[in-house]
Amino acid sequence: MYQPFTEEQLMIRDQVREFTRKEITPVAHKYDELNQHPTELINRMRKELGINGLTIPEELGGMGFGSVEQCLVTEEMSKGCLAIALCFGYTGLGMLPILKGASKEQAKKWLEGVISGETGISFCLSEPGAGSDVPGMSTRADKKGDKYIINGTKQWITGAGDAGAFTVFAYTEKSRGTRGVSCFYVPRNSPGLTVGKKEDKLGIRASGTHQVIFEDCEVPAENLIGKENMGFVYALHTLNASRPYVAAMGVGVCQAALDYSAKYAREREQFGAKIATFQAVQHMLADMSIMVEAGRELTIRAARMSDAGDPNLAKYSAIAKAYTSEAAVKCSTDAVQIFGGYGYTKEYPVEKLMRDSKILTIFEGTTQIQKNEIAAYVIKETAQKK
Repeated sequence: MYQPFTEEQLMIRDQVREFTRKEITPVAHKYDELNQHPTELINRMRKELGINGLTIPEELGGMGFGSVEQCLVTEEMSKGCLAIALCFGYTGLGMLPILKGASKEQAKKWLEGVISGETGISFCLSEPGAGSDVPGMSTRADKKGDKYIINGTKQWITGAGDAGAFTVFAYTEKSRGTRGVSCFYVPRNSPGLTVGKKEDKLGIRASGTHQVIFEDCEVPAENLIGKENMGFVYALHTLNASRPYVAAMGVGVCQAALDYSAKYAREREQFGAKIATFQAVQHMLADMSIMVEAGRELTIRAARMSDAGDPNLAKYSAIAKAYTSEAAVKCSTDAVQIFGGYGYTKEYPVEKLMRDSKILTIFEGTTQIQKNEIAAYVIKETAQKK
């Protein structure tokens, strides 16, 4: 059933849309070329947009909105620049384990800096030898008195260069497998914590991706998020809740590809006619439009399920993420095709869309991992119908 957005939701979306148009889109190419975090711009976004605590409950000092509002904001920023959207939004992932597992006292203390815009939080789960294979991670946290000593290396950590703290997953009882994983809030200045060099990536170049290394890193026992050995549960809840955000990024990239392509097709002439009159081009534009609309509906459906605490969220967030991330690659590739040789140059924006889009099929669970999860639910549902 069609469910319109509220006036408040549209107001938030339009505010971010206007900021993106004026401030993000014009500088996206610059920060991509420089491979540089847009520190000044992000600081302005945190101060001027006033949405740092968008999804943090009011009782913790936040705005009390949900996944739907976050997806609307994320889509708009991603239309302007996926990398800058990540620079602003990585904390949305990093703070989810706190919202999912921490006590009210812990959450209020640790999220205060997020709400004020002073602190970003990065999510530390992937490792050099264990990306999608979460149970294969090797980072350990050994309790000694009133502290935990963390040793290990986390890989591909978004926002690590800017973050003031990290939510870190580590084994506290390796012999118990996934039932022996715990999660910790680790401030950046913790003894034994080192942020490695920035990766030189194909796309999303303005968004810093780093290793985070823990060598006898001391963390107070009170920084254990929630309960010991419950970290894997918090990680699953976090990823299920965050995948609609990634899906919204995909929708944003698709919409940008469509907008640029449609405008160019109306202006570009070949064989004495605007290329928008060519059926081959029209079909590509039509396919992009289909993917935008279908992707947005899947994304908002998953977001509403997340807000409602629907038990089927895992399946539908995986569907939304899988569809929109692959759609973003397809739309951006077709945009380059419509632009032709010009699309392959950095003078036009679509080559950046193509480079940026690929990460959506990889991080927070590859497309293949999403399909594994979807298939598992399909098989389970089929068995239950017998």
